[in-house]
Amino acid sequence: MAATPEKPASATARRKTGRHRGEGQWAVGHFTPLNGNEQFKKDDDGLNVRTRIETIYSKAGFDSIDPNDLRGRMRWWGLYTQRKPGIDGGKTAILEPEELDDEFFMLRVRIDGGRLTTGQLRVIGEISQEFARGTADITDRQNVQYHWIRIEDVPEIWNRLEAVGLSTTEACGDTPRVILGSPVAGIAEDEIIDGTPALEEIHRRIIGNKDFSNLPRKFKSAISGSPLLDVAHEINDIAFVGVNHPEHGPGFDLWVGGGLSTNPKIGVRLGAWVPLDEVADVYEGVISIFRDYGYRRLRNRARLKFLLADWGAEKFRKVLEDEYLGRPLVDGPAPEQPVQQWRDHVGVHRQKDGRFYVGFAPRVGRVDGATLTKIAEVAEAHGSGRLRTTAEQKMLVLDVDEAQVESLVAGLEALDLQVRPSPFRRGTMACTGIEFCKLAIVETKARGASLIDELERRIPDFDEPITININGCPNACARIQVADIGLKGQLVLDGAGNQVEGYQVHLGGALGLEAGFGRKVRGLKVTATELPDYIERVLTRFQEQREDGERFASWAARASEEALS
Repeated sequence: MAATPEKPASATARRKTGRHRGEGQWAVGHFTPLNGNEQFKKDDDGLNVRTRIETIYSKAGFDSIDPNDLRGRMRWWGLYTQRKPGIDGGKTAILEPEELDDEFFMLRVRIDGGRLTTGQLRVIGEISQEFARGTADITDRQNVQYHWIRIEDVPEIWNRLEAVGLSTTEACGDTPRVILGSPVAGIAEDEIIDGTPALEEIHRRIIGNKDFSNLPRKFKSAISGSPLLDVAHEINDIAFVGVNHPEHGPGFDLWVGGGLSTNPKIGVRLGAWVPLDEVADVYEGVISIFRDYGYRRLRNRARLKFLLADWGAEKFRKVLEDEYLGRPLVDGPAPEQPVQQWRDHVGVHRQKDGRFYVGFAPRVGRVDGATLTKIAEVAEAHGSGRLRTTAEQKMLVLDVDEAQVESLVAGLEALDLQVRPSPFRRGTMACTGIEFCKLAIVETKARGASLIDELERRIPDFDEPITININGCPNACARIQVADIGLKGQLVLDGAGNQVEGYQVHLGGALGLEAGFGRKVRGLKVTATELPDYIERVLTRFQEQREDGERFASWAARASEEALS
């Protein structure tokens, strides 16, 4: 049910919302734009900018781009300006956007469900080498990100991606972003239900549809029928989690209102069981609530989690059922606790058809175009035509015959793509960082890669699951609050009183059914130089003090501040 601009809200309707007029909720008649972002979206739909990119900007160059397109609408097609080289982190919050902008772009390739063919991966790699100076990072949203993209090359890149069934449509912006999906959907032996048909139907109905291209802010989604809970459902705006209903059989448990950034919130169960063929209807209902009732006045309160926090789960479900679905939802059970902590599918695993999938770990998601092309070649040489990216910056090769497995593993590891990685290689994740991101304060990717090497050298016997997430700013793209060790980039003072790159430390965060945010020890900040020493010290204390079978997160919750310092 879309809002009706011509019909203003009554005073009674406004009172029912519990929010004053300034929140900008369309469903109660508040259509006057309340900030610059809402104004440029009202002036022109973000999806329309593609025509200007193709016919004007790609021909006239960077200087021809309208500012509201450059820092606004172009995101609807996966484009952000990247950070100008040489600007240190201390100036991130001081300089104007045009001072931070380089004349090159980050371009995000949308990969719903992480699903790729070897042919598609080869094209992604070729585009990287030809147009992106070799860059191509695997993100924790199952996408691939390029850097150094020139506006002149964007139409040709789109042509090549779309020729193999890929796109950048709504990869960024106030839109329904990529839909996370289990990377082993349809093949895992232990799968509860395959969510692929629902994911495809949502994509068909919603993505690129102007009924849903002007949301209050971004809308993050996830669908998985894996008992490993492998799509970080707890921190998405909407998530469908595979469960078995005692009467109705396999279906999905519905979660809404998760998200991190500077106001982290774990998603809330609505207590509803959704059958596979109704997932797209429920998704459409929830995203419509966000569009119509979401807060548009302040950008920092414009995520669905704030509306859910104000309404509560009971009211949210009632509005969904009464106003958008026109029917009640079936009550259902919660997901069961995962049987293992790792949810990334790294390693060699049997598929339900008797073949195998092989998951491997790049360093903090950092790969390059040449490597992606070689991965496609290695996969094809071992009989596979399908790959998957994961929500942990990893990748899988599917459909490998048993006789080909060890040869495939050797081929991947020759590319420094570890199938049997150390816990540090497997569990360390990093955002883009100051190398390219205009919001970042510190370096992340290279630091994460060097940290892996240091920890493997210093504590080679450490064999417990551990997640170390490194973020270049407070916005938590690398999920710092839900990592065993979360590192939030900021400038800190070293022992000599100099301002240097460093991190505020979060300890003991977790996802899963015991999801929670990490503990912050008062005053605990670590310089970048001290980081390997600090993590070695904390992990050594964990090994010394842990009880039998105790996870790092549990130990960190009970450990003394001295032990964590």
